[in-house]
Amino acid sequence: MKPILLIAVLGGWFAAAASPAATNNPPLLGFDTDSSTRQRGLEAKFDASLRRENLIDWMRRLSARPHHLGSPYDHTNALFIAEQFRSWGYDTRIEQFEVLFPTPRTRLVELTEPHHFTATLAEPPIPEDATSGLTAEQLPIYHAYSVDGDVTGKLVYVNYGLPKDYELLAERGINVTGRVVIARYGASWRGVKPKVAAEHGALGCLIYSDPRDDGYFRGDVYPKGSWRNDQGAQRGSVADIPLYPGDPLTPGVGATEDAKRLPLSEARTLTKIPVLPISYADALPLLRALEGPVAPEAWRGALPLTYHLGPGPATVHLKLAFNWKTVPAYDIIATLRGAECPDQWIIRGNHHDAWVCGAADPLSGTVALMEEARAIAELAKTDWKPRRTIVFTVWDGEEPGLLGSTEWAETHAEELRQKAAVYINSDSNERGVLDAEGSHTLETLVSEIARDVRDPDKQVSVADRLRARQIAQASPADRAEIRSRVGLRLEAMGSGSDYTPFLQHLGIASLNLGYYGEEGGGSYHSIYDSFDYYTRFCDTNLEYGLVLARTSGRAILRMANAEVLPFQPGGLATAVAKYVGEVIKLADDLRLETRENNQLIRDRSRTLAADPHQPFVEPAPKSEVPFLNFAPLQNGLAKLQASSREFDQAQKTGLLACPPEQRAALDRLLMGLERSLTGPEGLPRRPWYQHLVYAPGAYTGYGVKTLPGVREAIELRHWDEANQQIEVTAAALERFAAQLDQARALLR
Repeated sequence: MKPILLIAVLGGWFAAAASPAATNNPPLLGFDTDSSTRQRGLEAKFDASLRRENLIDWMRRLSARPHHLGSPYDHTNALFIAEQFRSWGYDTRIEQFEVLFPTPRTRLVELTEPHHFTATLAEPPIPEDATSGLTAEQLPIYHAYSVDGDVTGKLVYVNYGLPKDYELLAERGINVTGRVVIARYGASWRGVKPKVAAEHGALGCLIYSDPRDDGYFRGDVYPKGSWRNDQGAQRGSVADIPLYPGDPLTPGVGATEDAKRLPLSEARTLTKIPVLPISYADALPLLRALEGPVAPEAWRGALPLTYHLGPGPATVHLKLAFNWKTVPAYDIIATLRGAECPDQWIIRGNHHDAWVCGAADPLSGTVALMEEARAIAELAKTDWKPRRTIVFTVWDGEEPGLLGSTEWAETHAEELRQKAAVYINSDSNERGVLDAEGSHTLETLVSEIARDVRDPDKQVSVADRLRARQIAQASPADRAEIRSRVGLRLEAMGSGSDYTPFLQHLGIASLNLGYYGEEGGGSYHSIYDSFDYYTRFCDTNLEYGLVLARTSGRAILRMANAEVLPFQPGGLATAVAKYVGEVIKLADDLRLETRENNQLIRDRSRTLAADPHQPFVEPAPKSEVPFLNFAPLQNGLAKLQASSREFDQAQKTGLLACPPEQRAALDRLLMGLERSLTGPEGLPRRPWYQHLVYAPGAYTGYGVKTLPGVREAIELRHWDEANQQIEVTAAALERFAAQLDQARALLR
């Protein structure tokens, strides 16, 4: 689900961190010296057993036909994957859920004024792409969970369709009420665009990929190059996932056959207006027919026209109707029981459904997961068995809105809260640098792994390659900090892939791993996301599929084998200190901005009184920002920092001195750390999201909002709510610190 165009955002490394001479293979976090040696030997055997030809063969087979949720080949793939796990020795089952998945029966976009044009709404087969001609099995170009609609209105160009874009339109006297808007992909998740359009009174929404962002402006287009061609379009879900992911009709409970379902009219995550993606070939006549003010320079794309804002004279008729049907989703669950701690689960997941053939998204990650599982099963046929239980999961229905993972997590919520130690996710993968996001208690684990995995192109550790990229792209002021930093910093996770229900609903520490950065982009969610495209432009021989397997395979093996679970809280304390500083600054900046804005309004009002022909519509003055009491949050942070420092020090000297009979209790406390950062009431207006440090933003979709209750209350100017969320978040930090103190007591 996550867009392919990603930037690696991990932190840098201390200059000698990956040097064997400098490290001399120190003990791994959670292991003593002897067990670290054994673990490294096990990982060497794991690496040696990985086979690139398996990844290639599986990708070719799984991407041979379209396999969207509910399709025959989706079921065929699920059965094939499950059979592989059984053949390797896993206890394997398929869990089925019944989920709402609408598919289109009517799609019409036509320009009715000042002349007539009907959009093609189709991606043509091309000879260089063998599966692009399987038109009878392909989902057409559409957005899942758009509502039905038949609307006609003057067209308005709204840039990326974000709240700030509508503010600029309002300043120019342009109102979208009763009109159809056209937005370009980018700058935020697609589902935000129709949501904001509806809030401003629009009748319908079109979204296209502008060639400046993904097309000929960036490079040669497919099939000559990797960028999106003029008739390529991006399918995708527009469900309001920041409210809740999963089946729109069963929020909070698993979509089993007998689940109680909402009426369709009460499903809150459906859009309020019809919305459809189109190609830039179809967008060109619509935008060319617009008049009105010329768009600001930053709004101008790369189509051969002058970008105007409208409204009109272009008038658009948009008609959509869907088959609102329930279809089966097939989740593959494969378990290798732990020999010593079977009730501590290390969960690894990727999804198998796609919008069409899905070689990159998701199969590039799926086949890496499968090879990890096969290689681990080979190790288990020797005298080695994992200490903890390993659970491999391959989800269905991720693309429409994280359906398979969410319904499974909701169904097994209580058991997962008791047993899940970590969830390790991947999605699509390509050539490039390591991209890792996750719970900050896992920073040291990932740092050690990145030090030990080599990049096949640069012949350095993936950590060193990442560090070199960071230094090259950093500002001069930031380079010294990157060079001096020890280890990496994980980026916080918003949403967009299957970690969401585990981290943000259940409070299970999570990671998301992948390699990105060299592929051009243009196949994302199109019929051209194919085996032919992927092996030409993304990862020719799936070398980086093997790198992903080595990376996430190590994460699985170290979590499964560690004498004590390898969590380290210092990274969280550092991150939360940054986030607390950000929300305090946000309030201060908003206070200053409000005062300056209100003064500007007063000055411009005097100008307008003197010259009533001014072209701008004056916004109303905003209320002043009151005093917000951040003391509880600062006190909670202080307790978190103190407890983290003391635990990290005790961990260095006494982690494995903890008597074996107490290690199970220590593990339980460490597993519960992430749970302590959740609150049963969840976030305001979206209680499904219970994590108080990480959540997708209400208007960012994939993008994370840290300390979300506090941050969004300030952004929305809900001052009483901001003070209340400060208290709630501070209490979570104190719970984390108290639980950490209990864990430290076991190390004495």
